Parts: sequence; structure tokens; C-alpha cells
Amino acid sequence: MAESGEGLGTVPEHERILQEIQSTDTACVGPTLRSVYDDQPNAHKKFMEKLDACIRNHDKEIEKMCNFHHQGFVDAITELLKVRADAEKLKVQVTDTNRRFQDAGKEVIVQTEDIIRCRIQQRNITTVVEKLQLCLPVLEMYSKLKEQMSAKRYYSALKTMEQLENVYFPRVSQYRFCQLMIENLPKLREDIKEISMSDLKDFLESIRKHSDKIGETAMKQAQQQKTFHITLQKQNNVKFGKNMYVNDRIPEERDEIELKHGFEEEDENEEEGDEETFENYYRKQRKKQARLVLQPQSNMGYGFPVNRLFDLLFEIRDQYNETLLKKWAGVFRDIFEEDNYSPIPIVSEEEYKVVISKFPFQDPDLEKQPFPKKFPMSQSVPHIYIQVKEFIYASLKFSESLHRSSTEIDDMLRKSTNLLLTRTLSSCLLNLIRKPHIGLTELVQIIINTTHLEQACKYLEDFITNITNISQETVHTTRLYGLSTFKDARHAAEGEIYTKLNQKIDEFVQLADYDWTMSEPDGRASGYLMDLINFLRSIFQVFTHLPGKVAQTACMSACQHLSTSLMQMLLDSELKQISMGAVQQFNLDVIQCELFASSEPVPGFQGDTLQLAFIDLRQLLDLFMVWDWSTYLADYGQPASKYLRVNPNTALTLLEKMKDTSKKNNIFAQFRKNDRDKQKLIETVVKQLRSLVNGMSQHT
Repeated sequence: MAESGEGLGTVPEHERILQEIQSTDTACVGPTLRSVYDDQPNAHKKFMEKLDACIRNHDKEIEKMCNFHHQGFVDAITELLKVRADAEKLKVQVTDTNRRFQDAGKEVIVQTEDIIRCRIQQRNITTVVEKLQLCLPVLEMYSKLKEQMSAKRYYSALKTMEQLENVYFPRVSQYRFCQLMIENLPKLREDIKEISMSDLKDFLESIRKHSDKIGETAMKQAQQQKTFHITLQKQNNVKFGKNMYVNDRIPEERDEIELKHGFEEEDENEEEGDEETFENYYRKQRKKQARLVLQPQSNMGYGFPVNRLFDLLFEIRDQYNETLLKKWAGVFRDIFEEDNYSPIPIVSEEEYKVVISKFPFQDPDLEKQPFPKKFPMSQSVPHIYIQVKEFIYASLKFSESLHRSSTEIDDMLRKSTNLLLTRTLSSCLLNLIRKPHIGLTELVQIIINTTHLEQACKYLEDFITNITNISQETVHTTRLYGLSTFKDARHAAEGEIYTKLNQKIDEFVQLADYDWTMSEPDGRASGYLMDLINFLRSIFQVFTHLPGKVAQTACMSACQHLSTSLMQMLLDSELKQISMGAVQQFNLDVIQCELFASSEPVPGFQGDTLQLAFIDLRQLLDLFMVWDWSTYLADYGQPASKYLRVNPNTALTLLEKMKDTSKKNNIFAQFRKNDRDKQKLIETVVKQLRSLVNGMSQHT
């Protein structure tokens, strides 16, 4: 009973403990559990049973809950599995979109940074210009003051000082140079005062020295004038006498005025310390002297000759033009460096109009073509044209200040433009053409570019005419002879094309790997030669944009160079032996060259003109393939000879190489009659060729 009573008493207690464990904070669980162990001995076991029962109840509830929501969970998992594939696609699309956004944003960021930097520079430039515009008048006035001091124009210098102090200095008083100028003005005033006082004393001293002569002359003139008026008074009537009486008093009044001025001058001399009186007197005297001394001639501005000044300005103009030429040389180099040497692509009417607004291009066929399409020139052409116009503006800015006639300014602009084209642009073009990284495609584009620039020169002449209003039909108008610049550049580019094309041919020929001792040919042309021919076909497709004669000359030059290279390969001194199989293989390669020449890779050749580039090789190989030595030796020197282009030295050299090979291959077959006969025939032909060559040398 006691145990059951204890059991009954502990059950509510265990339920309370379980509720505390489930509902209270984890920090309070420790004391709660400790109370289980502190109770009756069997309380722990009963508590565990109660705890297990509670756990089973919770498990049943959880199981019921899971069973209730199981189907929804399964459906959710199924939906997730269906969505996963779309999520993967979405993830890939988002990643790709993010990457493209990042790539696109890089350029935007770069351009934005450039814009920000340009805006900052523009703002700084504007600030500097504003400050300079504020300071320039002060500096000009101060420079004018210095010039006036040097020219001893002290009155004007004093007026300039007043303007500086009252008008100009307050605007820029915060700058250090202004403070220095302000501090220097009192010293300049003191210098003017001392110099003026010295001049005044010298002037007054001169008056005192010659006062007797001056007075005597003045009295004589006054007496003569008085006598003249008295005589007139006697000859006229009373009416006019009144007027004469009035006029007769004028000399006396003038004498009084002059006497009064004399007293005033003496008073001013006595009151030298009075600054105002001194300045007034000084100004009056200097004005009188200026009227008497500075009588400008008809052919002078302020009485001084200015021819040397204009000569100096012309020299400065020449130096200015040289500076402009150096600056534009850098501009042209930058344009050429940034060009991609590809035709300008356009995809819309707006882009087409933008290019046309920069460069005068007219092509009705191109206008009719649908978009997208391409201009034949590259980006450097409109940029060069714009920069030439900018140079003309810069040259005009200096010439406008020289006060020359429109004809002279027009002549200056045309001469400067000619220098820009014939010296600066020409040098930049030639340097560009000779750069190692400029390939055949770039050279072709340069030739096209120079053609369009040459055609645009007439628009530059019209541009200068519109500026100066001087017609090009004027007799003394200088023409733009800078057209020769583009012709010379084209000739240089054409020569570089021929050189680089031959270099590429040499690179392919160096890949040749003939087995000169082969017994039988491969039955097909060599791989290096087919690669070379494919390269020539592709490059001559690019040449279709060139003038016809240039493309034809390049094609003929390439075929002749290839023929010469192949001939040199046969006659190379380091090549000691050649078998008939090697000759036959070589003949297959020459046949491919002839087929290429006959396929008209460049239009415009007449007949078999291009095939004639390989005629020397063809006749030489035919001679060895047919082994027709009797015909060759019999017909040598005849105009109608079948092997007219075969030189005996060449034939002898090649035959000796084959003779050595024949000996080597026939060591064990020398007892065969056919081989012995062939060897004898080769030796006989070699002897005949040697005698022929010796006879030619003796004749020469």
C-alpha cells in the first residue's frame, strides 16, 4: 500500500516535471531533472517509464501528422524534381546573362571613366581659361606700362598706373604676382617723378639761357603785327575802324596772356613741391613738345616704321607652321596606329550619313546597295581629312592677325597645306608602309585609302576657297600639289606588296623537302606547293580591290619569282645528285604552277602571258623528260629552236647532277646493256655541252 501510495503520489509529480522539461528554458532543465534523483529510490525508474510513455505518445502524434501531410510532401518533392531542370536552365541563363552584362558593362565603365576624366579636364580647362582671361588684361596693362616706361612716355605710364590700381588690380588681388606689381608701383612713380623733375629743370634752364633771344623775337613779331594793323586801320572806313580797334587790342591781350602764363610758370617753378601743379605743368609741356616733334610722316602709324616688325611676324608665322607640322605628325601617327585597315562597315542610314558628313565620298552604286554594306576606305581616311581641315583652321588663326590681303592669306594657307601633305603626311605614310607588322591586306587597304584621299584634295581646295573667297581660277593662286604625296605613297605600297609577296613565296619554298634521289615520283604535287598556290589564290582575291595594273603586276611578279626560286632550287650548288624520279616529281609541281597561271587568278592578262613566267622551267624539264638532246644540240642558236630558252650552262649543270646519280645507282647494274648505253649517252651529251659552253665563252 505504501508503494502504491508512493506511486500514486509520484505520477502527478512526474507529469509536472515532464511539463517543465517541455515548456521551460533549457537553462532550468538541470534543477528539474535533479529533483527526480533526489526523490524516492524508485522514482527514477518510474519517471523513465513515464518519459517513455510520453515519447511514444509524441511519436504517435508525429506519425499521424506525417501520415496526414505525406501526400502533400510527396507532391511537393515531385514538383521540385520537375522544377529542378528548369531551375538549372534558369541558372545557366542567369549566369550567361550576368556574364554578358558584366562584359557589356566593362566597356560602359571604361567609357564612363573616360567621360568623367574628360569632364574633369574640361572643367579644369574652363577654370584655367577663366582665370587666365581674368589675369591676361592685368598682365597686358602691366606690360604696356613697362613699354611706356622704356619709351619714356611717362604721362601715359601714370594713366596706366591709375587704371591698374583702380580697375585691374582689384580683380586679381588674391594672386601673388598682383601683390608684387602693387608693391612695385610706388617705386615706378618715384622714378617718374625724379626723371620728370630732371627734364623740367633742363627745360626751364634752356628757357633761361635763351630768354633774351626769345624776347627779342617775340617783340619784333608783336611790333610787325601792330604796324600791320595800324596800316589797315588808316585805309578802311570808320565802320571797319571799330573792328580794327578791336583787333588792334588783340596783340596786347595776347601779351597780357603770355605774361600771365610767364608768371604762372614762375609760380610753378617756385612751388615744385606741389604735386598737382607739377603734374599739370608737366603734362602741358609734354603735349606741346609732342605736337612739335612728333609730326608723323604719311607712310607711318604712330611715326615709327613697322616693316621690320612685320618681317618678324612672318618669321614667327613660319616657326608657328613648323610647330603645327610637328604636332600634326603625332596626330597622323596616332590615327594610323588606331586604324584596323578594314573597310568601314555601316548598318543603317544614320551611320552612312555620319561618314558622309566627315568625308566627301560619292558612289551611286554604294548608295543603291542595301544595308549592311561597307565603304571601300578604312576609318583613317575620314579622320585624316578632318585633321587636315583642322590644320588649315589653325594656320588661318595666325594669318588673320597679320593684316594681309585675302590673296596673301589664301597663298599662305595653300603653301602650309602643301607642306602638311608633301612632308608631314607623306613621311607618316612611308613610315607606316615600311613597318614590319603591316601585311599584304593592310598594304592593299593603304593603297585604297590613298586613292580616296587623293580624290578628296579638290574638296580641300574648295574648302580653302570658301574661307578666303579667292577663286581657284586666279592667276597667282597656289594649287595643292600635295596630290603627289598619295601617288608616291601608293608606289611605295605597291613596291612593298611585291617585296612581301615574294618573301611569303620564299617562306613556302623553304618548306620544300624533295627526295632528290627518289626512283619514282609520288604521283601528285608536293604539299608545300599546293599550300603556296592556295595562298596566292586567296591573296589575289583581295587584290581585286586594287587598280588592275597593280594586281596584274603583283601576279606576274609572284609567278616570275616562283619560277626563279624553283630554278635556283634545281641549280643549287649544294645539291650534288638528282634522279630522274626527282625530275619527274619536280615536273608535277611545275605543271601545277602552269595550271595556276592559266586559271587567270587576276583578270586582264592576254593569252598565255602569265604562263610565260614558267617557260624557262618548262623547256628545261621537257628536254630532260623527253631526253631530246639531239634536237637541242642540233637546233641550238636557231630562232625557231624548240628549246630556245634552255641555257647550255643550266642544262650542263643539271645533267652532271643526274650523271652522278646514274653512276651511284648503277654500280651493281653496270653489266646490263641498257644501263651501259644510257651512261654512255649521258657522258657523250655532257662532253658536247661542255664544248658548246667553252665555245660560247671563247666567243664572248
